[in-house]
Amino acid sequence: MAAKIQTSFCFPLHSTPTSKRKPHFHSLTITASKSISGRKLRAAVIGGGPAGSSAAEALASGGVETFLFERNPPSVAKPCGGAIPLCMLEEFDIPHHLIDRHVTRMRIFSPSNIAVDFGKTLKPHEFIAMLRREVLDSYLRSRAHAAGATAVVGLVTDLDLPAEPDAPYTVHYTANGSSRKTLAVDVVIGADGANSRVAKAIGAGEYACAIAFQERIKLPEEKMAQYENLAEMYVGEDVSPDFYAWVFPKCDHVAVGTGTVRAKRNIKVYQRGIRERVSPKINGGKVIKVEAHPIPEHPRPVRVRGRVALVGDAAGYVTKCSGEGIYFAAKSGRVCGNAVVKASEGGERMIDERDLLREYLKPWDAEYVNTFRFLDLLQRVFYGSNASREALVELCGDEYVQRMTFESYLYKKLARGSACDGFKLFVNTVGTLVRSRIVESRMESLIL
Repeated sequence: MAAKIQTSFCFPLHSTPTSKRKPHFHSLTITASKSISGRKLRAAVIGGGPAGSSAAEALASGGVETFLFERNPPSVAKPCGGAIPLCMLEEFDIPHHLIDRHVTRMRIFSPSNIAVDFGKTLKPHEFIAMLRREVLDSYLRSRAHAAGATAVVGLVTDLDLPAEPDAPYTVHYTANGSSRKTLAVDVVIGADGANSRVAKAIGAGEYACAIAFQERIKLPEEKMAQYENLAEMYVGEDVSPDFYAWVFPKCDHVAVGTGTVRAKRNIKVYQRGIRERVSPKINGGKVIKVEAHPIPEHPRPVRVRGRVALVGDAAGYVTKCSGEGIYFAAKSGRVCGNAVVKASEGGERMIDERDLLREYLKPWDAEYVNTFRFLDLLQRVFYGSNASREALVELCGDEYVQRMTFESYLYKKLARGSACDGFKLFVNTVGTLVRSRIVESRMESLIL
């Protein structure tokens, strides 16, 4: 029978002259389900992006007292392509008026500038939605607040872990740029990005990060017209040694950017590379914004510890090869929020680490870990040299590849293809890689 232990501490939200305490990196697991007397379970969600907002909305809607922290002024949107899959519009009730562009044509350019149109298999109703992160994030935050989450405008600076299993976590933050405040909570969800302070506080371990750099460029009207429904990707050593560069359309401008994990110090060199590649298309344009931000390369070693869970970029949920992160951020936030609601019986009971592992991490990994591993493999195979990049672009011209890719991306379900077509694709992939490497070897011998 579960022990019923009434907690005696209260949860003040107050200004205090605090001194930082050293965090303790040990797991605090409550061994019995505890009822909460006279109040609801209290949760702090750190970070107001898609992950944090979706977590806060799920928590508040489910009966948990929720505080959503977002820095003041609101954090600048990271350099993100802003593409979201079709299924996210319905799954997260994203209104269509937030969409800047309905992309129905994708064009990928090889290192030698061979272009392949990547969108021939899209059905009439299918498209890739392009949004601005600042617009999407603001909408999701407002929806979380409407669900009952309390907005806390401030920058979280530290997290004190409890010394006893029954004790609260203490969130330290600064409001209005100066005054220091604290908030005591039962549960913490870290949605504070790749440089997560929450992850650091619980000793979640390090992970490799890429750096993304992006310029928003307002083009003359006649040049902007060519990007009405077109997005472009560029691969090659000149634009990135291990990723791709992009030109994605927004409402009245294009986002031109690139990313790398292997050579972060040279990010501006690669940005110049993509600008040179697309110079005829962007000449006459005006840079209206410059953005840079770290992007995680793989999930963190620890994503749940005690009554703390990491979601979104803080957990490392960005896919390799494609660099997709928005959907997985929002999805992980919602899954985690719902897990807390379920384990706490609508905020009526205390939860513990085992609850988070069972209700959040285990089902998440069961559904998505293979997707992350597969895309990691693709990046290793196709982004390692210009020869393999040429092979990638050649394969992208295959309609079977396009159909399988878009079905998997748009609906976040593993597309099912025929065994015969799958075998042909495997043979074509091997043949293309071999041909590309032979050509590269011959070119290198000529240069030498």
